[in-house]
Amino acid sequence: MTVPSRAVEASVQRVPHFAGGGRIESHDRPIPAPGRGQLLLRVRANALCGTDRAQLTDGSAITPGHEAAGEVVAIGEGTSTSVGTHGVVYLMDFCGRCRSCAVGATNQCQTKRADMGFTHDGGLGRFELVHETCFFAIPAELPFGDATLLLDAMGTTSHALRRALSLRDDVEAVLVAGAGPIGLGLVAMARLVMGPRAVILVADMVPYRLALAERLGGVPVDLREGSLVDGLRRTGFSDGADLAFDTAGRESARRALLDALGRRGVLVCVGHGEGLALSVSSDLIAPERSVLGSEYFRYDELPSILRLLLDNREYLAQIITHRFGIAEVQAAYELFLAGDTGKVVIEQ
Repeated sequence: MTVPSRAVEASVQRVPHFAGGGRIESHDRPIPAPGRGQLLLRVRANALCGTDRAQLTDGSAITPGHEAAGEVVAIGEGTSTSVGTHGVVYLMDFCGRCRSCAVGATNQCQTKRADMGFTHDGGLGRFELVHETCFFAIPAELPFGDATLLLDAMGTTSHALRRALSLRDDVEAVLVAGAGPIGLGLVAMARLVMGPRAVILVADMVPYRLALAERLGGVPVDLREGSLVDGLRRTGFSDGADLAFDTAGRESARRALLDALGRRGVLVCVGHGEGLALSVSSDLIAPERSVLGSEYFRYDELPSILRLLLDNREYLAQIITHRFGIAEVQAAYELFLAGDTGKVVIEQ
């Protein structure tokens, strides 16, 4: 039996339609009723992500949005969440039964049901249908827009940082390629997790984002003025960085990061995209370097991330630089993809 609230007043919703060629139109989509184990959310905020670019360019039959926060307005059979609960949506609708899920590695689920916003309608719609298992409740006093930070900006970055620190704990210098939202999130999480003991260098070519990274506690490296190695030398780390993170997925950036690593250094590839050519002997064996991939984050990491956000909300909220209404979604994407922003959030 589906239990609805008064917030569901119609059978259809008007949602953004990514028509391709950078155009966002709108069309009507049915408001789904939650089935067994499902929740219907009234979406209140959704953060934009660079991975949305492909849907914007190529078009999408699916309503995008994979960084959503909202309120439960209807529940299906077999659920324990109350109508009115606030929460965020974990991107991967994991099965909870496979070998990966059994040990908590939900980001590596072998039989996941969906990637919300990619294979199933996501957070740019007025309503979003999710399985209860990928809904994470938040305190009612946490603003929905700020709550979206729990996902890519904090979740993805803290997971990558945790993987790196599992291999290297005597960290003095961290190098981040790209001062987009993930890069900014890495600066913030590294500063919160490691405190002042590590210098965090952030490389980019966009002045706006470099200035924002500096406000978060990073040391900007303007790639228009020199290389990553030059930036390290200017800050006194001529022996190389201890940890390096690629957020853009470009082979040239990964290669430059690897060259800028010192002995025992760890490179973590966070951004999907291009490859990396390397010499196993000189790049890995002799200097004992490690190259890791890091995919999203584990659902069971959300409680600790939430505590960090609640304790440091004013600091972390600096990552969000622009907020738009849903009627302004086209303008929001155009500004965001032009580069002169931090995280951009659609609120409705």
